[in-house]
Amino acid sequence: MSKVCQITGKRAMTGNNVSHSKRRTKRQFNVNLFSKKFYWVEQDQWIRLKLSAAGLRLINKIGVDAALKRAAKKGYLTQL
Repeated sequence: MSKVCQITGKRAMTGNNVSHSKRRTKRQFNVNLFSKKFYWVEQDQWIRLKLSAAGLRLINKIGVDAALKRAAKKGYLTQL
């Protein structure tokens, strides 16, 4: 699976390394991803999600079910 958060849709960005002499070379800014298991009460099952730190804070704030519904609505959640 690629480096994409299943809750927020965050993915790796590209940018430049800039040296002291201002020489620019391409680099990649990766997402801070975690693989976590959550108990989904509505479906009575455990699910494993690959999510970013921002996605983890969102789940702590609004709950697993609301975060999954929001991610499915926006098209971030590919499979479950």
